[in-house]
Amino acid sequence: GVFAHLELLEAQAYKAAVKREEMEQQEEKLAGLRARVQELRLQRDDLRAKLDLQQKQEGVVSGPAQPSPRAVVEWKIKSVKSMLQVFYLTGISGKLTKRGVCFCISTAYEGTYLDSYHLDLLTKPEVQIYRHSVPIFIPLQQIAKKYLQTDIRRFLALLSDHLNAYVGRRYQADQLQEHFSDQIEGTLQRNSLCNLLVFNYNVSSTSKTFPFHARLLYRDLCCSLPTEVIVSCTLDAPAALAETAAAHMDLFRRMALHKAFLSFRSNAGESMD
Repeated sequence: GVFAHLELLEAQAYKAAVKREEMEQQEEKLAGLRARVQELRLQRDDLRAKLDLQQKQEGVVSGPAQPSPRAVVEWKIKSVKSMLQVFYLTGISGKLTKRGVCFCISTAYEGTYLDSYHLDLLTKPEVQIYRHSVPIFIPLQQIAKKYLQTDIRRFLALLSDHLNAYVGRRYQADQLQEHFSDQIEGTLQRNSLCNLLVFNYNVSSTSKTFPFHARLLYRDLCCSLPTEVIVSCTLDAPAALAETAAAHMDLFRRMALHKAFLSFRSNAGESMD
């Protein structure tokens, strides 16, 4: 019996060490991706600055004389192509069409590519949305009303923020349901926008009770981390779990949902060791 117990402890220790190594590798990969994102953002800002300067210089060169219609069309095409090059670095690509421009907004979360959404714009007689694949619960019309006619770059950037935050929240919920279903009671409750998540859970895959009740609200629709977190204990839960619930609230605000549960599982393994 003693040898069997020692073998069990060794197996648990090895499993915990493997998990720690996997987490460290994930953290290193994430740090590299964050550095790459920062580098791309700097390149994007530099290109935007160059584009703005180029447009101002072209305006000065043209002088007070009225440019020809052909020159206006060529300038608009050149400006649109420059803008497409800028957006390509931020996950937004596009191509000119006979009626205007068709944009593709690619979304990802922590380096994992998720979905692409398309937006077909007409440019005559004014810029307007012709067709799109943006989900109905994304506030596309509100964003368009505010920026589409006056600042197309701001319009696309804000729409991209909304879409990336949505798929990020959805990805976390899917990962939780897929990999930690044994720690969730029933099915995780969420709305279409995935900005409200409600579930009962425990911190160990071996436990048959679910003493914690969590409610995560994402008021900032451009964010993939919750703005409000409430974690409470069931009435029959030990009083000592109240402190654990408070620690979980802080963790859910700072960490992706599935990573928080991964840390629960790792801590549970270490406590057994």
